[in-house]
Amino acid sequence: MELDPSALDLPEFAAGSVWLVGAGPGAPGLLSLLALHALQNADIVIYDALVDQRILGLARPGAVLDYAGKRGGKPSPQQPDITLRLIRAAREGKRVLRLKGGDPFVFGRGGEEALALRAAGIPIRIVPGITAGIGGLAYAGIPVTHRDTNSAVVFVTGQASGGALPDGIDWQALARAAPVVVIYMALKHLDVIAQRLLAAGRAADEPVAIISKATLPGQRVLRTSLARAAADATAAAFEPPAIVVVGAVVKLGDVIGPAP
Repeated sequence: MELDPSALDLPEFAAGSVWLVGAGPGAPGLLSLLALHALQNADIVIYDALVDQRILGLARPGAVLDYAGKRGGKPSPQQPDITLRLIRAAREGKRVLRLKGGDPFVFGRGGEEALALRAAGIPIRIVPGITAGIGGLAYAGIPVTHRDTNSAVVFVTGQASGGALPDGIDWQALARAAPVVVIYMALKHLDVIAQRLLAAGRAADEPVAIISKATLPGQRVLRTSLARAAADATAAAFEPPAIVVVGAVVKLGDVIGPAP
């Protein structure tokens, strides 16, 4: 698909600049037009582990594809090294696309990279993407909000950069903050997370859905309860990447159904 930037009033991807672009939760069809425009103009694409290969196939012929993926518990590039790659490539006069799964500013270190690039005097553009906590749920038929169930939602990450459960989360306050809790990167510590939510007063039979490989052909959805979530995920051999949602909206997925 070739875009006509002038017809769509798309900005120029200038040499020596870095675009921090969200690739969405996985399915190529969920890319924005601006993300596709970036792919078709970038000289180098520095991409994360969760970017689908079909999306990389949309890069312009001759573009350098540079892997910079991070996966918990596995050898991964260090963030300072990734940032240095971005700065060096921009200073060489390249059009640099930093392609990240989901949205670059939602648990994606896009903010860290943007600050470092600004400090280095590199021009940047932020291109939002559909985050898995919204798009992944939608593909499972689960609305993240519904006026009959919740007017608030909490997003939280279940894993810090080193792979441990993040410090500093007030689970008591979080459990009371909203009827619906969406947890990114939760599988590794799901048992502990569930126990903390239960200790904070959430009901043992509260509906939970776990969506693995959201929006991709291998998507799997497990509906369970808060008390059984960790055991059921293990029994079903669920694998990351996965998103977990706790709350009454899970039941709506039984009626709405997953995306075909």
